[in-house]
Amino acid sequence: MNLTKKQVQHLKALAHHLNPVVMIGNNGLTEGVLAETEVALTHHELIKVKIAGEDREMKTLIADAIVRETGAYNVQIIGKILVLYRPSEARKIILPK
Repeated sequence: MNLTKKQVQHLKALAHHLNPVVMIGNNGLTEGVLAETEVALTHHELIKVKIAGEDREMKTLIADAIVRETGAYNVQIIGKILVLYRPSEARKIILPK
């Protein structure tokens, strides 16, 4: 399933008021961080992840690894914040067509 531009805009609007639920510190992407991200995606579907550090390339690599490992969609990256979406079985978020 690929997200349309309209669906991405809808998810961005929903994520605007959210606070990050996963924080990635100086240790980078660990198994614990991935496990916590999995739990948060399963429970919330739409989450924000805060990535510490100033290196833009490293943030992109971490974001790509999270997307690959969790099967989530990268909705957007703004500064140090990554917005992820992965639909759950219950489908809590209804996307426009």
